[in-house]
Amino acid sequence: MPSIEMDRVPENGSECNSDNEGSLDNSLMNEKLITKKKTRKRGIIYLSTIPPYMNVAKIREIFSQYGDVKRIYLQSSAKPGEKRKRVPNLFTEGWVEFEKKKVAKMVAANLNNKQIGTRKRSRYYDMIWNIKYIPRFKWIHLSERLAYERAAMKQRLRAEISQAKKEAHYLQSNVEKSKKLKKKKALTNDKNNE
Repeated sequence: MPSIEMDRVPENGSECNSDNEGSLDNSLMNEKLITKKKTRKRGIIYLSTIPPYMNVAKIREIFSQYGDVKRIYLQSSAKPGEKRKRVPNLFTEGWVEFEKKKVAKMVAANLNNKQIGTRKRSRYYDMIWNIKYIPRFKWIHLSERLAYERAAMKQRLRAEISQAKKEAHYLQSNVEKSKKLKKKKALTNDKNNE
């Protein structure tokens, strides 16, 4: 939760005006600074490969053992507009945000290049984690990247649609021209035969 700074009312009960703001003593200013809650720095790890059949719930279950998991984002391998196959949703990469940066660093250091599954019957037994801690990376950077990718995809779709419309218009105009030419030929042939 974001920290909220609350203004203190002086003990005499009067409100602080712009006239007497300068008269606040240093002790009151220090109390204000102390009452501010420190924001903890969150840590984000990057998962470069996500095993098949693994989803957000499973990843949350695995990483919650190590610390508080705030947010998880998995990049889908399915392209927009592509038909869904019977195979469950496959993910190519993912990001996991931990409440504490220290926990994220520890998870990345300890789980990188380790087996995902511990039991032989587990479907993840033969797979290995590929985890990296991303320093100075915030969730907003990921949101900006995703927004940029969506905008770029929309731009590509618009370009493809306009190209398809141009081609359709070009083909239609050629069909109309060929019909006119056939009519002219038919008329000239009829005149020549008479």
